[in-house]
Amino acid sequence: MSETFKQKRNLEILIRSRYPVIYVVSSEEKRVVEAVGEIGRRLEKNVYCWSCLSGLALQAPPSQLQKKAPVNNATRDPIAALKETMDFKDPALFVFKDFHPFLARNNLAVIRSLREIAQEFINSLKTVILIGPMLNLPHDLEKDVTVLDFPLPGPNELGDLLDSAAREVAANPNLTVDLSGDAREEILKAVHGLTLAEAENVLAKSLVVNGRLGVEQIPEILTEKRQIIRKSGLLDYYESELSLTDVGGLENLKQWLVKRKLAFSDRARGFGLPAPRGVLMLGVQGCGKSMCAKAVSALWNLPLLRMDVGRIFDSLVGGSEENIRRAISIAEGVAPCILWVDEIDKAFGGLSGSSTDSGTSQRVLATFLTWLAEKSSSVFVVATANNVASLPPELLRKGRFDEIFFVDLPSRPERANILAIHLRRRGRNPAAFDLRQLVEATDGFSGAEIEQAVVSGLFDAFYDNGREVTTQDILTATLETVPLSQTMLEEIEGLREWCRARTRPASVNGQGSGKISRLANLPLVEGGLS
Repeated sequence: MSETFKQKRNLEILIRSRYPVIYVVSSEEKRVVEAVGEIGRRLEKNVYCWSCLSGLALQAPPSQLQKKAPVNNATRDPIAALKETMDFKDPALFVFKDFHPFLARNNLAVIRSLREIAQEFINSLKTVILIGPMLNLPHDLEKDVTVLDFPLPGPNELGDLLDSAAREVAANPNLTVDLSGDAREEILKAVHGLTLAEAENVLAKSLVVNGRLGVEQIPEILTEKRQIIRKSGLLDYYESELSLTDVGGLENLKQWLVKRKLAFSDRARGFGLPAPRGVLMLGVQGCGKSMCAKAVSALWNLPLLRMDVGRIFDSLVGGSEENIRRAISIAEGVAPCILWVDEIDKAFGGLSGSSTDSGTSQRVLATFLTWLAEKSSSVFVVATANNVASLPPELLRKGRFDEIFFVDLPSRPERANILAIHLRRRGRNPAAFDLRQLVEATDGFSGAEIEQAVVSGLFDAFYDNGREVTTQDILTATLETVPLSQTMLEEIEGLREWCRARTRPASVNGQGSGKISRLANLPLVEGGLS
Protein backbone atom coordinates (compact mmCIF):
# COMPACT_ATOMS: atom_id res chain seq x y z
CA MET A 1 0.00 0.00 0.00
CA SER A 2 1.52 3.33 -1.09
CA GLU A 3 1.96 6.20 1.34
CA THR A 4 -0.34 8.39 -0.76
CA PHE A 5 -3.10 5.77 -0.73
CA LYS A 6 -2.79 5.42 3.04
CA GLN A 7 -3.08 9.18 3.55
CA LYS A 8 -6.11 9.40 1.24
CA ARG A 9 -7.66 6.61 3.26
CA ASN A 10 -6.78 8.39 6.52
CA LEU A 11 -8.37 11.60 5.22
CA GLU A 12 -11.57 9.76 4.34
CA ILE A 13 -11.63 8.07 7.75
CA LEU A 14 -11.32 11.46 9.47
CA ILE A 15 -14.17 12.87 7.36
CA ARG A 16 -16.37 9.83 8.02
CA SER A 17 -15.55 10.12 11.73
CA ARG A 18 -16.86 13.72 11.68
CA TYR A 19 -13.61 15.47 12.51
CA PRO A 20 -14.72 19.09 12.06
CA VAL A 21 -11.49 20.83 10.96
CA ILE A 22 -8.59 19.09 9.17
CA TYR A 23 -5.32 20.80 8.23
CA VAL A 24 -3.64 19.12 5.25
CA VAL A 25 0.03 20.06 4.87
CA SER A 26 1.01 19.81 1.21
CA SER A 27 2.49 21.86 -1.63
CA GLU A 28 0.36 19.91 -4.13
CA GLU A 29 -2.92 21.70 -3.82
CA LYS A 30 -4.34 20.14 -6.98
CA ARG A 31 -3.73 16.56 -5.82
CA VAL A 32 -5.31 17.25 -2.44
CA VAL A 33 -8.38 18.90 -4.01
CA GLU A 34 -8.76 15.95 -6.40
CA ALA A 35 -8.51 13.51 -3.48
CA VAL A 36 -11.18 15.45 -1.57
CA GLY A 37 -13.34 15.45 -4.70
CA GLU A 38 -13.10 11.64 -4.93
CA ILE A 39 -14.05 11.31 -1.27
CA GLY A 40 -16.95 13.74 -1.73
CA ARG A 41 -18.34 11.70 -4.61
CA ARG A 42 -18.10 8.47 -2.62
CA LEU A 43 -19.81 10.04 0.40
CA GLU A 44 -22.32 11.94 -1.78
CA LYS A 45 -21.23 15.31 -0.41
CA ASN A 46 -20.75 18.49 -2.38
CA VAL A 47 -17.24 19.95 -2.33
CA TYR A 48 -16.79 23.72 -2.07
CA CYS A 49 -13.39 25.35 -2.64
CA TRP A 50 -12.27 28.73 -1.30
CA SER A 51 -9.41 31.04 -2.25
CA CYS A 52 -8.81 34.70 -1.46
CA LEU A 53 -9.30 35.48 -5.17
CA SER A 54 -12.47 33.56 -6.00
CA GLY A 55 -14.21 33.15 -2.64
CA LEU A 56 -16.27 30.08 -1.81
CA ALA A 57 -17.61 28.20 -4.85
CA LEU A 58 -18.87 24.74 -5.72
CA GLN A 59 -16.10 22.56 -7.15
CA ALA A 60 -16.65 21.79 -10.82
CA PRO A 61 -17.06 18.12 -11.83
CA PRO A 62 -13.91 16.40 -13.24
CA SER A 63 -15.05 16.91 -16.84
CA GLN A 64 -15.19 20.69 -16.36
CA LEU A 65 -12.08 21.30 -14.23
CA GLN A 66 -10.40 23.24 -17.06
CA LYS A 67 -13.14 25.87 -16.98
CA LYS A 68 -12.57 29.11 -15.09
CA ALA A 69 -13.77 28.88 -11.50
CA PRO A 70 -16.73 31.14 -10.62
CA VAL A 71 -16.06 34.13 -8.39
CA ASN A 72 -18.05 34.77 -5.23
CA ASN A 73 -16.96 38.24 -4.13
CA ALA A 74 -19.12 38.13 -1.02
CA THR A 75 -17.02 35.31 0.46
CA ARG A 76 -13.51 36.34 -0.57
CA ASP A 77 -12.93 37.50 3.00
CA PRO A 78 -11.94 34.42 5.06
CA ILE A 79 -14.22 35.31 7.98
CA ALA A 80 -17.20 35.75 5.63
CA ALA A 81 -16.40 32.41 3.99
CA LEU A 82 -16.16 30.63 7.35
CA LYS A 83 -19.48 32.13 8.41
CA GLU A 84 -21.00 30.93 5.13
CA THR A 85 -19.97 27.34 5.92
CA MET A 86 -21.84 27.53 9.24
CA ASP A 87 -25.01 28.64 7.42
CA PHE A 88 -24.97 25.57 5.12
CA LYS A 89 -27.59 22.97 6.04
CA ASP A 90 -26.61 20.10 3.70
CA PRO A 91 -23.62 17.73 4.13
CA ALA A 92 -20.58 19.25 2.45
CA LEU A 93 -16.79 19.43 2.37
CA PHE A 94 -15.22 22.91 2.40
CA VAL A 95 -11.65 23.20 1.10
CA PHE A 96 -9.78 26.40 2.02
CA LYS A 97 -6.66 26.90 -0.13
CA ASP A 98 -3.53 28.67 1.14
CA PHE A 99 -5.14 29.37 4.49
CA HIS A 100 -1.92 29.33 6.57
CA PRO A 101 -1.26 33.14 6.29
CA PHE A 102 -4.64 33.79 7.93
CA LEU A 103 -3.73 31.71 10.99
CA ALA A 104 -1.36 34.25 12.49
CA ARG A 105 -1.65 34.55 16.26
CA ASN A 106 -3.03 38.07 16.11
CA ASN A 107 -5.80 37.14 13.66
CA LEU A 108 -8.25 36.57 16.46
CA ALA A 109 -11.41 36.72 14.33
CA VAL A 110 -10.29 33.83 12.09
CA ILE A 111 -9.15 31.79 15.07
CA ARG A 112 -12.44 32.37 16.89
CA SER A 113 -14.42 31.43 13.76
CA LEU A 114 -12.55 28.14 13.42
CA ARG A 115 -13.05 27.32 17.09
CA GLU A 116 -16.81 27.86 16.74
CA ILE A 117 -16.85 25.73 13.57
CA ALA A 118 -15.01 22.97 15.45
CA GLN A 119 -17.69 23.03 18.14
CA GLU A 120 -20.63 23.20 15.74
CA PHE A 121 -19.50 20.78 13.01
CA ILE A 122 -18.63 17.95 15.40
CA ASN A 123 -22.28 16.81 15.32
CA SER A 124 -22.85 17.56 11.63
CA LEU A 125 -21.91 16.06 8.26
CA LYS A 126 -19.81 19.09 7.32
CA THR A 127 -16.01 19.29 7.33
CA VAL A 128 -13.60 22.17 6.82
CA ILE A 129 -10.28 21.19 5.18
CA LEU A 130 -7.45 23.72 5.29
CA ILE A 131 -4.61 23.30 2.75
CA GLY A 132 -1.19 24.91 3.08
CA PRO A 133 2.41 24.13 2.10
CA MET A 134 3.56 24.61 5.70
CA LEU A 135 2.14 24.04 9.15
CA ASN A 136 1.19 27.35 10.76
CA LEU A 137 -1.12 26.45 13.63
CA PRO A 138 -1.54 28.80 16.62
CA HIS A 139 -1.71 27.26 20.08
CA ASP A 140 -5.36 28.32 20.38
CA LEU A 141 -6.35 25.78 17.68
CA GLU A 142 -4.14 22.84 18.62
CA LYS A 143 -7.01 20.97 20.30
CA ASP A 144 -9.57 21.79 17.61
CA VAL A 145 -7.65 21.05 14.40
CA THR A 146 -6.35 17.67 13.17
CA VAL A 147 -3.15 17.83 11.11
CA LEU A 148 -2.52 15.45 8.21
CA ASP A 149 0.60 15.38 6.01
CA PHE A 150 -0.13 14.64 2.37
CA PRO A 151 2.95 12.93 0.90
CA LEU A 152 4.58 13.54 -2.45
CA PRO A 153 3.62 11.06 -5.20
CA GLY A 154 5.03 7.59 -4.70
CA PRO A 155 6.43 5.07 -7.21
CA ASN A 156 2.97 3.94 -8.34
CA GLU A 157 1.74 7.43 -9.22
CA LEU A 158 5.04 8.41 -10.82
CA GLY A 159 5.06 5.09 -12.69
CA ASP A 160 1.58 5.83 -14.07
CA LEU A 161 2.81 9.26 -15.18
CA LEU A 162 5.87 7.78 -16.89
CA ASP A 163 3.83 5.06 -18.62
CA SER A 164 1.31 7.68 -19.75
CA ALA A 165 4.11 9.77 -21.26
CA ALA A 166 5.44 6.70 -23.09
CA ARG A 167 1.99 5.94 -24.54
CA GLU A 168 1.46 9.53 -25.66
CA VAL A 169 4.70 9.68 -27.67
CA ALA A 170 4.56 6.11 -28.99
CA ALA A 171 3.03 7.25 -32.28
CA ASN A 172 5.54 10.07 -32.79
CA PRO A 173 8.57 8.84 -34.78
CA ASN A 174 10.64 11.82 -33.63
CA LEU A 175 10.33 11.00 -29.92
CA THR A 176 11.63 7.94 -28.10
CA VAL A 177 11.00 6.67 -24.58
CA ASP A 178 13.36 3.87 -23.57
CA LEU A 179 12.17 2.05 -20.44
CA SER A 180 13.98 -1.22 -21.11
CA GLY A 181 16.05 -3.06 -18.50
CA ASP A 182 16.61 -1.02 -15.36
CA ALA A 183 15.85 2.27 -17.14
CA ARG A 184 12.30 2.57 -15.81
CA GLU A 185 13.39 2.01 -12.21
CA GLU A 186 16.32 4.44 -12.56
CA ILE A 187 14.12 7.19 -14.03
CA LEU A 188 11.50 6.71 -11.30
CA LYS A 189 14.25 6.90 -8.70
CA ALA A 190 15.43 10.17 -10.26
CA VAL A 191 11.99 11.82 -10.28
CA HIS A 192 11.10 10.62 -6.78
CA GLY A 193 10.72 13.61 -4.50
CA LEU A 194 9.18 15.82 -7.20
CA THR A 195 5.54 16.80 -7.30
CA LEU A 196 3.48 15.33 -10.13
CA ALA A 197 3.59 18.69 -11.91
CA GLU A 198 7.37 18.96 -11.50
CA ALA A 199 7.87 15.38 -12.69
CA GLU A 200 5.63 15.93 -15.70
CA ASN A 201 7.47 19.13 -16.60
CA VAL A 202 10.95 17.62 -16.38
CA LEU A 203 9.96 14.55 -18.42
CA ALA A 204 8.43 16.79 -21.09
CA LYS A 205 11.53 19.01 -21.06
CA SER A 206 13.77 15.99 -21.64
CA LEU A 207 11.67 14.91 -24.62
CA VAL A 208 11.64 18.42 -26.11
CA VAL A 209 15.38 19.01 -25.71
CA ASN A 210 16.71 15.54 -26.53
CA GLY A 211 13.91 13.89 -28.47
CA ARG A 212 14.20 10.91 -26.13
CA LEU A 213 13.79 9.85 -22.54
CA GLY A 214 16.12 7.23 -21.05
CA VAL A 215 18.81 6.71 -18.46
CA GLU A 216 21.03 9.21 -20.32
CA GLN A 217 18.63 11.99 -19.32
CA ILE A 218 18.81 11.27 -15.56
CA PRO A 219 21.36 14.09 -14.93
CA GLU A 220 18.90 16.54 -16.50
CA ILE A 221 16.12 15.22 -14.28
CA LEU A 222 18.31 15.74 -11.23
CA THR A 223 18.65 19.44 -12.09
CA GLU A 224 14.99 19.80 -11.13
CA LYS A 225 15.83 18.47 -7.68
CA ARG A 226 18.66 20.98 -7.48
CA GLN A 227 16.08 23.76 -7.75
CA ILE A 228 14.16 22.33 -4.78
CA ILE A 229 17.32 22.26 -2.66
CA ARG A 230 18.40 25.76 -3.67
CA LYS A 231 15.03 27.25 -2.79
CA SER A 232 15.09 25.73 0.69
CA GLY A 233 18.17 27.70 1.81
CA LEU A 234 19.04 24.98 4.37
CA LEU A 235 20.88 22.46 2.19
CA ASP A 236 23.43 22.79 -0.62
CA TYR A 237 23.29 20.67 -3.75
CA TYR A 238 26.74 19.50 -4.83
CA GLU A 239 27.66 18.62 -8.39
CA SER A 240 30.35 15.99 -7.87
CA GLU A 241 32.78 15.25 -10.70
CA LEU A 242 34.98 13.04 -8.52
CA SER A 243 35.09 9.27 -8.72
CA LEU A 244 36.55 6.74 -6.31
CA THR A 245 39.61 6.48 -8.57
CA ASP A 246 40.36 10.10 -7.66
CA VAL A 247 40.73 9.09 -4.01
CA GLY A 248 44.10 7.58 -3.18
CA GLY A 249 44.13 4.54 -0.87
CA LEU A 250 41.24 3.82 1.54
CA GLU A 251 40.57 0.49 -0.18
CA ASN A 252 38.48 -0.96 2.67
CA LEU A 253 36.17 2.06 2.62
CA LYS A 254 35.95 2.05 -1.19
CA GLN A 255 35.07 -1.65 -1.30
CA TRP A 256 32.41 -1.15 1.35
CA LEU A 257 30.84 1.65 -0.70
CA VAL A 258 30.97 -0.30 -3.97
CA LYS A 259 29.16 -3.27 -2.36
CA ARG A 260 26.28 -0.98 -1.38
CA LYS A 261 25.84 0.62 -4.79
CA LEU A 262 22.79 -1.52 -5.67
CA ALA A 263 21.31 -1.52 -2.18
CA PHE A 264 18.71 1.16 -3.09
CA SER A 265 17.16 -0.95 -5.87
CA ASP A 266 13.87 -2.87 -5.75
CA ARG A 267 15.88 -6.04 -6.36
CA ALA A 268 17.73 -5.42 -3.10
CA ARG A 269 14.43 -4.90 -1.27
CA GLY A 270 13.13 -8.16 -2.71
CA PHE A 271 16.29 -9.90 -1.56
CA GLY A 272 15.57 -8.74 1.98
CA LEU A 273 18.21 -6.03 2.22
CA PRO A 274 17.38 -2.78 4.02
CA ALA A 275 18.45 0.53 2.52
CA PRO A 276 21.90 1.56 3.84
CA ARG A 277 21.63 4.05 6.68
CA GLY A 278 24.96 5.83 6.55
CA VAL A 279 28.64 5.90 7.37
CA LEU A 280 30.69 7.94 9.84
CA MET A 281 34.29 8.68 8.85
CA LEU A 282 36.64 9.69 11.65
CA GLY A 283 40.23 10.64 11.06
CA VAL A 284 43.02 13.05 10.40
CA GLN A 285 42.25 16.26 8.56
CA GLY A 286 43.02 16.31 4.84
CA CYS A 287 43.07 12.53 4.36
CA GLY A 288 40.15 12.16 1.95
CA LYS A 289 36.98 11.98 4.06
CA SER A 290 35.20 14.80 2.22
CA MET A 291 36.45 13.54 -1.14
CA CYS A 292 34.87 10.14 -0.40
CA ALA A 293 31.55 11.83 0.38
CA LYS A 294 31.63 13.53 -3.03
CA ALA A 295 32.85 10.43 -4.86
CA VAL A 296 30.10 8.18 -3.53
CA SER A 297 27.53 10.53 -5.09
CA ALA A 298 29.02 9.92 -8.54
CA LEU A 299 29.45 6.19 -7.85
CA TRP A 300 25.81 5.71 -6.88
CA ASN A 301 24.45 8.33 -9.30
CA LEU A 302 22.51 9.97 -6.46
CA PRO A 303 22.12 13.66 -5.54
CA LEU A 304 24.57 14.91 -2.90
CA LEU A 305 23.12 17.33 -0.34
CA ARG A 306 25.36 19.10 2.15
CA MET A 307 23.89 20.17 5.46
CA ASP A 308 25.41 23.35 6.83
CA VAL A 309 24.40 23.14 10.49
CA GLY A 310 25.23 26.84 10.91
CA ARG A 311 22.16 27.65 8.81
CA ILE A 312 19.98 25.44 10.97
CA PHE A 313 20.27 27.58 14.10
CA ASP A 314 17.80 30.46 14.18
CA SER A 315 17.47 33.39 16.54
CA LEU A 316 13.70 32.93 16.86
CA VAL A 317 12.32 30.65 19.55
CA GLY A 318 11.57 27.27 17.99
CA GLY A 319 13.13 28.29 14.68
CA SER A 320 16.15 25.99 14.94
CA GLU A 321 14.02 22.94 15.71
CA GLU A 322 11.75 23.75 12.78
CA ASN A 323 14.76 24.22 10.47
CA ILE A 324 16.26 20.82 11.27
CA ARG A 325 12.87 19.21 10.66
CA ARG A 326 12.55 21.06 7.34
CA ALA A 327 16.07 20.04 6.28
CA ILE A 328 15.30 16.41 7.07
CA SER A 329 11.96 16.66 5.25
CA ILE A 330 13.64 18.10 2.15
CA ALA A 331 16.26 15.34 2.13
CA GLU A 332 13.54 12.71 2.46
CA GLY A 333 11.54 14.43 -0.28
CA VAL A 334 14.33 14.04 -2.85
CA ALA A 335 15.35 10.55 -1.65
CA PRO A 336 17.10 8.40 -2.64
CA CYS A 337 19.96 10.79 -1.98
CA ILE A 338 23.13 11.29 0.05
CA LEU A 339 23.08 13.74 2.96
CA TRP A 340 26.59 14.94 3.77
CA VAL A 341 27.19 16.40 7.23
CA ASP A 342 30.78 17.66 7.09
CA GLU A 343 32.74 18.05 10.33
CA ILE A 344 29.85 16.89 12.45
CA ASP A 345 32.08 17.21 15.51
CA LYS A 346 32.03 21.01 15.07
CA ALA A 347 28.30 21.05 14.42
CA PHE A 348 27.17 18.94 17.37
CA GLY A 349 30.33 18.68 19.45
CA GLY A 350 30.56 19.79 23.04
CA LEU A 351 26.85 19.45 23.80
CA SER A 352 27.22 17.02 26.66
CA GLY A 353 28.06 19.80 29.11
CA SER A 354 26.13 22.88 30.10
CA SER A 355 24.33 24.76 27.34
CA THR A 356 24.11 28.52 27.01
CA ASP A 357 21.30 28.55 24.43
CA SER A 358 18.42 27.36 26.65
CA GLY A 359 18.79 23.82 25.35
CA THR A 360 18.24 24.64 21.65
CA SER A 361 21.40 22.79 20.55
CA GLN A 362 20.40 19.75 22.61
CA ARG A 363 16.94 19.67 21.03
CA VAL A 364 18.34 20.03 17.50
CA LEU A 365 20.77 17.17 18.18
CA ALA A 366 18.00 15.04 19.68
CA THR A 367 15.83 15.54 16.58
CA PHE A 368 18.73 14.59 14.30
CA LEU A 369 19.66 11.51 16.36
CA THR A 370 16.07 10.27 16.53
CA TRP A 371 15.77 10.59 12.78
CA LEU A 372 19.06 8.75 12.23
CA ALA A 373 17.85 5.84 14.33
CA GLU A 374 14.29 5.63 13.01
CA LYS A 375 14.44 6.83 9.39
CA SER A 376 12.89 4.57 6.81
CA SER A 377 13.56 6.75 3.76
CA SER A 378 16.48 6.10 1.39
CA VAL A 379 18.65 8.95 2.69
CA PHE A 380 22.24 7.77 3.09
CA VAL A 381 24.02 9.94 5.66
CA VAL A 382 27.76 10.56 5.23
CA ALA A 383 29.21 12.23 8.29
CA THR A 384 32.84 13.23 8.76
CA ALA A 385 34.65 14.20 11.96
CA ASN A 386 38.18 15.10 13.02
CA ASN A 387 37.85 15.39 16.80
CA VAL A 388 36.41 12.29 18.45
CA ALA A 389 36.59 13.78 21.94
CA SER A 390 33.93 16.39 21.18
CA LEU A 391 31.42 13.98 19.62
CA PRO A 392 28.32 13.22 21.70
CA PRO A 393 28.40 9.53 22.77
CA GLU A 394 24.84 9.07 21.48
CA LEU A 395 26.05 9.75 17.93
CA LEU A 396 28.41 6.77 18.04
CA ARG A 397 25.82 4.32 19.27
CA LYS A 398 25.07 1.30 17.07
CA GLY A 399 22.08 1.87 14.82
CA ARG A 400 22.87 5.46 13.93
CA PHE A 401 25.33 4.44 11.18
CA ASP A 402 26.00 1.17 9.39
CA GLU A 403 29.75 1.50 9.91
CA ILE A 404 32.35 3.80 11.47
CA PHE A 405 35.65 4.04 9.56
CA PHE A 406 38.93 5.48 10.73
CA VAL A 407 40.80 7.40 8.01
CA ASP A 408 44.49 7.54 8.93
CA LEU A 409 47.47 9.29 7.38
CA PRO A 410 48.33 7.51 4.11
CA SER A 411 50.76 4.60 4.10
CA ARG A 412 53.67 4.36 1.65
CA PRO A 413 51.70 2.64 -1.16
CA GLU A 414 48.85 5.09 -0.64
CA ARG A 415 51.19 8.09 -0.84
CA ALA A 416 52.51 6.75 -4.15
CA ASN A 417 48.94 6.45 -5.39
CA ILE A 418 48.05 9.97 -4.22
CA LEU A 419 51.15 11.46 -5.87
CA ALA A 420 50.33 9.70 -9.15
CA ILE A 421 46.71 10.92 -9.04
CA HIS A 422 47.67 14.57 -8.55
CA LEU A 423 50.40 14.48 -11.18
CA ARG A 424 48.05 12.93 -13.75
CA ARG A 425 45.32 15.42 -12.84
CA ARG A 426 47.73 18.20 -13.81
CA GLY A 427 48.77 16.64 -17.08
CA ARG A 428 52.04 15.01 -15.92
CA ASN A 429 53.16 11.42 -16.36
CA PRO A 430 53.97 9.92 -12.92
CA ALA A 431 56.60 7.68 -14.58
CA ALA A 432 58.69 10.80 -15.25
CA PHE A 433 59.16 11.36 -11.50
CA ASP A 434 61.03 9.49 -8.80
CA LEU A 435 57.99 8.39 -6.84
CA ARG A 436 60.02 6.33 -4.39
CA GLN A 437 62.00 9.40 -3.33
CA LEU A 438 58.85 11.51 -3.11
CA VAL A 439 57.08 8.87 -1.03
CA GLU A 440 59.93 8.83 1.49
CA ALA A 441 59.96 12.64 1.62
CA THR A 442 56.20 12.82 2.30
CA ASP A 443 56.24 10.43 5.26
CA GLY A 444 53.69 11.80 7.75
CA PHE A 445 51.94 13.97 5.12
CA SER A 446 48.18 13.94 4.66
CA GLY A 447 46.68 13.63 1.19
CA ALA A 448 45.90 17.36 1.12
CA GLU A 449 49.50 18.19 2.07
CA ILE A 450 50.84 15.92 -0.69
CA GLU A 451 48.59 17.72 -3.19
CA GLN A 452 49.87 21.10 -2.03
CA ALA A 453 53.47 19.91 -2.40
CA VAL A 454 52.75 19.03 -6.05
CA VAL A 455 51.03 22.39 -6.60
CA SER A 456 53.90 24.29 -4.95
CA GLY A 457 56.40 22.48 -7.19
CA LEU A 458 54.37 23.50 -10.23
CA PHE A 459 54.32 27.13 -9.05
CA ASP A 460 58.11 27.16 -8.67
CA ALA A 461 58.62 25.66 -12.13
CA PHE A 462 56.16 28.06 -13.72
CA TYR A 463 57.84 31.04 -12.02
CA ASP A 464 61.21 29.84 -13.36
CA ASN A 465 60.44 30.76 -17.00
CA GLY A 466 57.71 28.12 -17.26
CA ARG A 467 60.09 25.16 -17.37
CA GLU A 468 58.83 21.64 -16.73
CA VAL A 469 58.35 20.61 -13.11
CA THR A 470 60.83 18.07 -11.72
CA THR A 471 61.07 15.70 -8.78
CA GLN A 472 63.40 18.17 -7.08
CA ASP A 473 60.78 20.94 -7.24
CA ILE A 474 58.29 18.77 -5.33
CA LEU A 475 60.98 17.62 -2.89
CA THR A 476 61.86 21.24 -2.12
CA ALA A 477 58.18 21.95 -1.43
CA THR A 478 58.00 19.04 1.01
CA LEU A 479 61.03 20.34 2.93
CA GLU A 480 59.32 23.70 3.33
CA THR A 481 56.15 22.07 4.74
CA VAL A 482 55.55 21.26 8.39
CA PRO A 483 52.95 18.49 8.21
CA LEU A 484 49.97 18.24 10.50
CA SER A 485 51.43 15.03 11.94
CA GLN A 486 54.04 17.18 13.66
CA THR A 487 51.96 20.19 14.71
CA MET A 488 49.16 17.98 16.08
CA LEU A 489 51.25 15.01 17.15
CA GLU A 490 49.55 14.26 20.47
CA GLU A 491 46.02 14.73 19.09
CA ILE A 492 46.58 12.35 16.17
CA GLU A 493 48.21 9.76 18.41
CA GLY A 494 45.25 9.96 20.80
CA LEU A 495 42.79 9.68 17.94
CA ARG A 496 44.54 6.55 16.69
CA GLU A 497 44.49 4.97 20.10
CA TRP A 498 40.76 5.69 20.51
CA CYS A 499 39.87 4.34 17.07
CA ARG A 500 42.01 1.19 17.27
CA ALA A 501 39.37 -0.98 18.96
CA ARG A 502 36.24 1.05 18.16
CA THR A 503 36.32 1.59 14.40
CA ARG A 504 37.11 -0.16 11.16
CA PRO A 505 40.27 0.97 9.29
CA ALA A 506 39.52 2.63 5.96
CA SER A 507 42.87 1.46 4.53
CA VAL A 508 43.95 -2.11 3.86
CA ASN A 509 47.19 -1.49 5.75
CA GLY A 510 45.43 -0.08 8.83
CA GLN A 511 47.59 2.53 10.54
CA GLY A 512 49.47 4.50 7.97
CA SER A 513 52.32 6.89 8.62
CA GLY A 514 55.67 5.87 9.99
CA LYS A 515 56.23 9.14 11.87
CA ILE A 516 53.15 8.63 14.01
CA SER A 517 53.45 4.83 14.17
CA ARG A 518 56.90 5.05 15.73
CA LEU A 519 55.65 7.26 18.55
CA ALA A 520 52.63 5.06 19.11
CA ASN A 521 54.83 1.94 19.27
CA LEU A 522 53.29 0.62 16.09
CA PRO A 523 55.32 -1.12 13.36
CA LEU A 524 56.16 0.67 10.14
CA VAL A 525 54.24 -0.42 7.08
CA GLU A 526 56.71 -2.34 4.97
CA GLY A 527 56.58 -3.73 1.47
CA GLY A 528 57.58 -0.91 -0.87
CA LEU A 529 55.37 0.69 -3.48
CA SER A 530 52.48 -0.82 -5.30
